[in-house]
Amino acid sequence: MRNSTIDEEIREEREQMKRLRAARNKKKKNRRGKRKENKKQKPNILITKIATMLFNLGTIGLIILLFLLYGPFSGFREWLVTTAMTTMTHQYFATWFYDEDTIQYILNKNKVIETDEITDADSITIGENAKSQEYENEYEQQILEREEANNDYKIIEINEKKFEGYLVAVYDSSRIQTVVTKNIGKSGQYLTKMAKDNDALIAINGGGFNDPNFNSTGGSPLGITVTKGKYVTTESYNGSGGIIGFTEENKLVLGKMSVSEAKRKGIRDAVTFGPFLIVNGKASSVVGNGGWGTAPRTVIGQRKDGIVLFLIIDGRTVSKPGADMDDLIEIMQRYGAYNAANLDGGTSSVLVVGDTIVNDPIDSTGAHKTRPIATGFIVTKDDSDNSDHTIVKDKLLER
Repeated sequence: MRNSTIDEEIREEREQMKRLRAARNKKKKNRRGKRKENKKQKPNILITKIATMLFNLGTIGLIILLFLLYGPFSGFREWLVTTAMTTMTHQYFATWFYDEDTIQYILNKNKVIETDEITDADSITIGENAKSQEYENEYEQQILEREEANNDYKIIEINEKKFEGYLVAVYDSSRIQTVVTKNIGKSGQYLTKMAKDNDALIAINGGGFNDPNFNSTGGSPLGITVTKGKYVTTESYNGSGGIIGFTEENKLVLGKMSVSEAKRKGIRDAVTFGPFLIVNGKASSVVGNGGWGTAPRTVIGQRKDGIVLFLIIDGRTVSKPGADMDDLIEIMQRYGAYNAANLDGGTSSVLVVGDTIVNDPIDSTGAHKTRPIATGFIVTKDDSDNSDHTIVKDKLLER
């Protein structure tokens, strides 16, 4: 009887031990399960936090964008519309957000009001300040101070807050000619090719070209185009600006002219584009931002002493977006332009020295390259060429 009781107590202790081990094992299993669950939950929590942060940032960004696009302050949307609508391939940046009436309203608020005058060629006296040793300011000195042997041109570096580029002073305007794509009516050519084919010392892009549906190949120049006295195109033109050309007396003339008027003026080389920036010393009025936005630019001008100015401005980067019409007028006035006109800009803005592009054109994809164009201005070579390449020397050597 006693042994039976002892056995029963032993069995009970064993059962109790089993229950304790089972409880411990269950706790261990629960802890392992919780650890695994925690490990699984940590990435999920991190992903949730990141997703929440991105959502919040996206929401804030969207609110800011909507405020800029449709808020009470018009500066951003006017800049967006005017910049987009003067490009060939990026007008959708405006048309995505605004209807046609709104776009037209913004363009009407931002424009260049040109003078209705035609250049008075008699006001230009070629060679008037050629030997001047007294300079009105540093910009006058930059233009007129040159080596005796340098009878061709001088390149001056332009570096402003919003843009950089080059100003070229061409000392002999008789050597400036218009060049036209060989494939006129079909396709444009790269300026480097046109410069090489015409044995140019230096070249810049010229006037605009017809661009239906913004997919033109640059083969059809706008308006009237003249090269060495030959009238290559004689289309009507109703846009800003007009004829930008040189007379037989080597004077730059700007004006809204017919073919017969251009012939009476003795135009020998010309393109068509605009707007006109300065005519007879009078600057155009810029309303708002001028309606042309901010972009790479090319300008041609002439001083009263006959020196011709080529201005090429780069842009399309975050820190250096480009120039607007006010900027162009200010620079041309700074260097003494008596007449000046805006030429084709954007990807077309190119400065070529010899066979080398020395500025930095950027196309619609962000690639650092130019595009085929319809026309350009060149400086022809002569036997005594000895030009100042100081500013662009490194770039010429690199390429």
